[in-house]
This record gives sequence, structure tokens and C-alpha cells, in this order.
Amino acid sequence: MIALLLALGSSLAYGCADFLGGLGARKAHVLRTVVIAAPASLAVELLLWPLLGASFSAATLGWGAASGIASAAAFALLYRTLAIGPMNVLSPVTALVSAALPVGVGLLRGEHLGTAGLVGLPLALVAVVLVSAGHGAGSARPSRTALLSAFGAGAAIALQLVFLHQAPSDSGVAPLIIGRAVSSAVTLTAAGLMHRRLGPERPAYGMSAAAGVLDSVANLLFLLAARSGDLAVVAVITALYPAGTVLLARCVLAERIHRGQFVGLGTAAVAVGLLALT
Repeated sequence: MIALLLALGSSLAYGCADFLGGLGARKAHVLRTVVIAAPASLAVELLLWPLLGASFSAATLGWGAASGIASAAAFALLYRTLAIGPMNVLSPVTALVSAALPVGVGLLRGEHLGTAGLVGLPLALVAVVLVSAGHGAGSARPSRTALLSAFGAGAAIALQLVFLHQAPSDSGVAPLIIGRAVSSAVTLTAAGLMHRRLGPERPAYGMSAAAGVLDSVANLLFLLAARSGDLAVVAVITALYPAGTVLLARCVLAERIHRGQFVGLGTAAVAVGLLALT
């Protein structure tokens, strides 16, 4: 139950971070948003160091760096996917892959689910697709390149979560610090190389920093959840993060929630209840 609650908190924090990051990216080039968000995320993780401790063993450095590289790849592939479109087809593909791969890894590592979990896990995967999908009306057929980018983005997100889970359980927040430092270095280098193409617009500093802080909180909650529960369950609950984005868009921007998304939210609630019984 503790792992489930932590995973739900991680999902909500990821959804809020994506919402704020998306709003920030509307005001300036997305890399300008990330240049603010990344240091803010790293600052939060460094502040957590004295509270939660950190052990920088060789294994921690390796898995943390791997998660950082996967995080940077996920960022690049995700925005490439959404730029190609159609979003309402490709976004569910990315979300489903990001949930399914860690589930497979967890089951292969010998994690076992009860009867309720065997029902709740597929329901949660269905909910991930429904919640992250738009209405779908008049959608164009995605190209092979777009589908490959969507699968790549989902796989990179999944690998980031799996690599964090693989870090030693007694390493504290060290995997997060290493991962964030690596991903920040990659994105800052990319921003420096592309500075002439970023445009003159100033980023939304407060919004971008808040997105970075929430992303760090989400990573921390996921790490704690994965250390206290099954990766298969934690990953699929975390992958419900589009629900938070959808609800915030409805409350703040008055965006419409489509029928399929309502069904997805209801399905998610049932799935979480079943997984809580596992």
C-alpha cells in the first residue's frame, strides 16, 4: 500500500510537471524551458542529500548515469514524436510502451501478482492509453518514422525508470543526483550548440523552475516506491501521469476532457483499487 501511494504521488507530480513544462514551452523554445528546469531539479536533489543521504558506489554511479542518458534521450525523442504527430495516436503509444517495458522487466525478475493484480495490471495499461489519448476524430495515419519515434520515446522513459530501480537500495538519492547531472549536462550542451536557433523569447522562469522541482519530486517518489514494492505495479501506476495533466488542463485552461479520457480515468480508479488488494 505504501508503494502504491508513493507511485500515485509520483504519477501526479509527473503530470503536474508536464503541464507546467508544456505551458512554459509555449512561451519560448522548449530548450530554454529545460535550461531553467534542469538546474532547479538538480538543486532540489542536492538539498535532499543531507536529509535522505547518498552513497556514491560504482554501481550507483553506473546506474545513475545510465538513467540520466535515458532521460535525455527520452526528452529528445518525446518532443520529436509530438512534433511529427498525430499526437492523439502517438502519445498513447509512448505511454503504453513506457509502462509495459518495466512491467515485463519486473515479471521476468520473478515478481508475482495475486488474482486482483492480474486483473488490475492490464486494466491499468488500458487506462494509460485511454487517459493519454485525445478524441481521435479525423486523425491522420502516423508515418513509420513517427511510430518508431513514439516507441523510442516510450522505451527511453521506461529505461530511465528501470535503471533507477536497479541502483542499490542503500544509495539514497545518489542515483537521482547523478542522473540529473548527466541529463542536465546533455541538455545544456544541446542548448549551447543550438543557441542561434532558440529564438529571442525569454522563458517563463517561475513556471519552468516549478516544472523542474516537480519532476525531481516525481523521480524521488518513484525511487522510494520501487524500493518498497514491485516494479511491475509501481511502473504502471506511475505511467498514469497523463491523468494529472488532463485534469489540470481542464481546471486551469478549461480544455475539454473527451469521453474516452473519462472512461480512462474511471478505469484507472478501478485498476488502482485492484492493485491495492494485491
